[in-house]
Amino acid sequence: MPPNEIQGPLSLLDDQGQPHNFGWSKHAFYSYEPALIYASRFRFSQSDRYIIYSPTHMIVFEIRNDGGLGHMGISVISLRDKKRSTQAFKKWLPLGSFEMPNTSVSGNIRWKQKKMHLDFVCMESGARIIKMDIPKFGRHRSLRGALVLTSFKESESLVTNQPYRNDKNSFRYSCCAPWLFAEGVIQLGGSEIFFTRGNAWGILDWNRSARPKSDIRYWAAACGNSHGSQLSFCVGYSQNDSSFGTENAFFIDGKMFKLDQVTFHIPLSNWLSPWRFTSNDNRLEMAFTPHQERTDRRSLFLYSSTRRQVCGSFSGKVVLDDEIVIEFNNLTGFAERSKIRY
Repeated sequence: MPPNEIQGPLSLLDDQGQPHNFGWSKHAFYSYEPALIYASRFRFSQSDRYIIYSPTHMIVFEIRNDGGLGHMGISVISLRDKKRSTQAFKKWLPLGSFEMPNTSVSGNIRWKQKKMHLDFVCMESGARIIKMDIPKFGRHRSLRGALVLTSFKESESLVTNQPYRNDKNSFRYSCCAPWLFAEGVIQLGGSEIFFTRGNAWGILDWNRSARPKSDIRYWAAACGNSHGSQLSFCVGYSQNDSSFGTENAFFIDGKMFKLDQVTFHIPLSNWLSPWRFTSNDNRLEMAFTPHQERTDRRSLFLYSSTRRQVCGSFSGKVVLDDEIVIEFNNLTGFAERSKIRY
């Protein structure tokens, strides 16, 4: 079946709450109402994740509602000395109490617990603000600050609505925007981490889904400057049906160039050895040089989630729609494998 590009407003669910209108688009055209989903609330998964990085640090912010388990996590990773601080907070049986927005382009989220909070704010201008105040983070240090994320005026995102094989009630509705400019200051204990526009980037990984009993997702993304332009990409695959449109695209100054299937060639014996990425249409070929690894685990009764992530740099070449070849070197990013079981 050929990929299906969505070019106008459509409903993600039909009258019976079943997912339909599968495909991909460059903008958030779908209307989505989770209350209509014909599936158990324990199978709902909603997550907003921002990966922010500069030449010296990478910071991961995530608010996630997996039906029976709510999660707020922050990781501060030093890219130079390969050290990291991570803090995760759980909430049992949130079942939608986070009030996560039904679209990736508007709405705010706030996690508040005692004296700490994490806010994701979408402004009418399109800018996004991340604010945090964690009095005790990692080794009893405080984590405070704010970041502003902006984009190109005519930027495009990769939006996909994909079904899962052999489960008509399951789907994943996602949006990836890997081209955000980041600026602001984070205070970690007595030190400050600065992010300046043009030298710091942000990646949005936004997902809403009704998951099957188990799923494995491979995903990678990166962003940076090359030859006077901003280059970025997102590539990945999972156990869902990508025949309607893959999660793979390359971006130049916020303009998207869609890719077909991409294969991760992972050195299974040592994830910190070099990786390779290739596409079935020969439009993408790149090498990934990892330099550090981290693993996140969460569990509640029969639910378990594991994410294995490696940070590093990407170099290679991509063929655009007009057959122009773009070469790039040392784009900072990450690759990961996520496993979820209910």
